[in-house]
Amino acid sequence: MNSIIKKLFSTLLEKPWEEGQSRVDSAHSGKAFSLSNQMAAVFIIFGVSTAIFSLIFTGYLVSLPPEQDTTFVLKQNLLWINTFVLVCVTFYFNKISSDFGKNNFSNIKKNLIIVGGLSYLFLFLQLWLWYQLMNSGNFVSTNTYFSSFYFFTALHGIHLLGGLFFWGKVSSRILKLDEKDFPNEKRNVSALSIYWLFLFIVWLVFFSIMFVYNDAVIAWCIDLIS
Repeated sequence: MNSIIKKLFSTLLEKPWEEGQSRVDSAHSGKAFSLSNQMAAVFIIFGVSTAIFSLIFTGYLVSLPPEQDTTFVLKQNLLWINTFVLVCVTFYFNKISSDFGKNNFSNIKKNLIIVGGLSYLFLFLQLWLWYQLMNSGNFVSTNTYFSSFYFFTALHGIHLLGGLFFWGKVSSRILKLDEKDFPNEKRNVSALSIYWLFLFIVWLVFFSIMFVYNDAVIAWCIDLIS
């Protein structure tokens, strides 16, 4: 019994994040999981954000009355343009990752600037879409459909602004570096790339829900959840 208790508490006192303990853990078949601090932070954000966005999606499906027009926002051209802008951002981040793999550092600075410019363009177009919706008399308080849209896009925009903050820090360092020092920033750029991909997937999920879940499907989902 004493040996079991001793083994249990010794395991609880281990610190696998420390380098010395990592070497001990890697000495057997269950090796320590290799993950950079940047990527670990991104995955933590993924977990929290996924829970928040899932609550928004569920609330949207449960609270939306079937008589509301669920295609109004989809008729706005800016929504489709914004989606295309996010596709372009994901495309250029993939190019940056590819350039790192090929040691083609000459295009990394240019593509990083393009990514930032497109991201700010997305935010501007989103604000312009809000302006158009409010001019047409559709506000947060109009109905559940529009309140869900405003709330989701606002939260998505805040996440994008947070990503742009770190994009600015990483880009400012890379723009000052010599090409031989670029590999030092690879982990940071990879983490940013995955973060933007996550935001793109979340946008597509919400976009798909608004597009696919018409009144009949929403009524079926409400019955299923109930």
